[in-house]
Amino acid sequence: MDSPILEPSLYTVKAVLILDNDGDRLYAKYYDDTYPTVKEQKAFEKNIFNKTHRTDSEIALLEGLTVVYKSNIDLFFYVIGSSHENEESSVGEYGGTLLGCG
Repeated sequence: MDSPILEPSLYTVKAVLILDNDGDRLYAKYYDDTYPTVKEQKAFEKNIFNKTHRTDSEIALLEGLTVVYKSNIDLFFYVIGSSHENEESSVGEYGGTLLGCG
């Protein structure tokens, strides 16, 4: 049986982050309770920064989440998608468009 194609929605994007060049939060907006406390959010942000700040890629899978990211001088921009998304998903397309990737 074919799996349904999900339309992009706010529920597809789990978070939008802007981190500085040390991985510290400048802006974070979480759209669900994947990381319900600030402590969990900041731990996730540190982890995502440590895994992505030295790479030239624009997409990653981390902790079962799709991460589209872009760096510019000393800022790192991230769009986080749900665990059932992949790089061909609406999160990848939305995040890539939002961040100017690709």
